[in-house]
Amino acid sequence: MFQKVLIANRGEVALRILRACREMGIATVAVHSTADASAMHVRLADESVCIGPPKASESYLNPVAILAAAEITGADAIHPGYGFLSENADFAQMVEEHGFTFIGPSPEHIRLMGDKIVAKATAKELGIPTVPGSDGPVSNEAQAIELAHAIGFPVLIKAVAGGGGRGMTVVRAPEQLAESMRMARTEAQAGFGDDRVYVEKFLERPRHIEIQIVGDGKGNVVHLGERDCSLQRRHQKLVEEAPSPVIDAATRERMGSLVANALKKLGYRSLGTVEFLYEDGQFYFIEMNTRLQVEHPVTELVTGIDLVREQIAIAAGNRLSFAQKDVRFQGHAIEVRINAEDPRTLMPSPGKVTTYHAPGGPGVRMDSALYAGYTVPPFYDSLIAKLIVHDVDRAACIRRLERCLDEVVIDGIPSSVPLHQAIFATDDVRSGEFDTGWLGRFLAGWST
Repeated sequence: MFQKVLIANRGEVALRILRACREMGIATVAVHSTADASAMHVRLADESVCIGPPKASESYLNPVAILAAAEITGADAIHPGYGFLSENADFAQMVEEHGFTFIGPSPEHIRLMGDKIVAKATAKELGIPTVPGSDGPVSNEAQAIELAHAIGFPVLIKAVAGGGGRGMTVVRAPEQLAESMRMARTEAQAGFGDDRVYVEKFLERPRHIEIQIVGDGKGNVVHLGERDCSLQRRHQKLVEEAPSPVIDAATRERMGSLVANALKKLGYRSLGTVEFLYEDGQFYFIEMNTRLQVEHPVTELVTGIDLVREQIAIAAGNRLSFAQKDVRFQGHAIEVRINAEDPRTLMPSPGKVTTYHAPGGPGVRMDSALYAGYTVPPFYDSLIAKLIVHDVDRAACIRRLERCLDEVVIDGIPSSVPLHQAIFATDDVRSGEFDTGWLGRFLAGWST
């Protein structure tokens, strides 16, 4: 097992990894920008190293600074968390080449799944159903028009290197295609340094279903069921739950086994999430995330498996500590992402937190790095906490969530807590009748 792990991230995920390491008897190194000098993960780590100024490109996205910090502190391994460099194959390769262990998949698998065109082609080869669309990037409007007519409007133009909802444009008519392609290319170039785009069929009202897998690189891959991430705005998830209200046990086992067996063929190592759109009883592969997911706690609560500890142990060379037959799904779990945002305008609201109180009680988990007196910096993602609750079934879980949302105290800055209270007061969400566009439609009326 590792003696010392450097955590190449910040905020609640850095604290989550730190806690797992502490429970495994592993020393930790926190890296931080100057803006995060007083962050909780920095306070609790065994060692800390400042790696640069607030701008992410000069600190958390700076491989040289992170590797230097690992070198001077004598770390054995680097855990990238999620976001930042977590799915950067070149960084993972640099980590390994400099003699450290990258706590994640191999650089080859990150690279394979990081290119959406290659990932889609790989999924097809492995027998995973995919959304109808182009087999590769489209180079011009004529090619895109021909393809769009073949699969039928509306279509979605997507950046090959996209993520987080950026570089995606819906086209409902042929005359919109040229301008939409230009916009998608421009956004893709600005956001990812790669202006290649491809075309897919746009599904009008799908669910977003993702399947969690874990493999040890030694021939063992298991699935841990699905998460429903359909409550999202601008393709960014706000609420996640497990199991999905629309997936039954037989479908769960069928799709979970399909995905696990496919990734077994690749010799996959570490955590991974295969994401699908689900409409009219059909699954369509959209992408694979080769990292720890923000929403991993809901899977942990319904399976009782600590995904971060398992991820670290696998990186240290261990086999999976359980088999598929050992996985049992118990009850229901829901996670809501609490952001430092005005709940109606959704504008970021950095600033000083004057009072902070986390809810408690049975089946309640609050993943956050907040504390009273902490100043939320304006330089990073607005996620400041994740409230996750677990209970015997979905109805009981919603009641527990509502109670916890009433208990949360975050004073000094606006947060998205009131938005979550409004969402779970609706009949659609309480009954499980929603799709990926539901939240956008709800917000259009609620925020006015």
